Amino acid sequence: MNRETMLRQRIKWLTGFFIFGLFISGATAIPLKPELNLLAHFPGLTDPTASGLAQWIHTIRDALYATDARYPFLAYGTDWLAFGHFMIAIAFIGAWRDPVRNIWLFEFGMIACVLIIPYAFIFGGLRGIPIYWRLIDCSFGVFGIIPIWVCRKWVREIQRMNATRR
Repeated sequence: MNRETMLRQRIKWLTGFFIFGLFISGATAIPLKPELNLLAHFPGLTDPTASGLAQWIHTIRDALYATDARYPFLAYGTDWLAFGHFMIAIAFIGAWRDPVRNIWLFEFGMIACVLIIPYAFIFGGLRGIPIYWRLIDCSFGVFGIIPIWVCRKWVREIQRMNATRR
């Protein structure tokens, strides 16, 4: 197997992994009440009077139930969040199919991953989100950028190999 074929296979695998991650992230934005119930009963998070993460999980769950009882249409916002994740995942199918032609998708993804950090800190701060939760949100960008940065690096290598063949 030549180097270009191997790189294309690796790019395809990592891009598929990234698409899967986007899809799962989107899918988890829909069933929030069952997810928060599950988290609230997770070992170490069962005491709503505890400080830190346990208290935050229970606060979110209680707020979600109270809001949903009176204003169920607000959940439509997280439905759209999920839709956005699904659409970005679908866009990355272009990079999965032809990574050299669609290198811009990796660059777009890297920009999005970097922008998660100021976005989470600015809007999380405005909304009163605890710092540790904003760090969890930032981790999506920190860990998400790794596979797409590697894919972009490999695509650039393929581009250089193709340029020297001409």
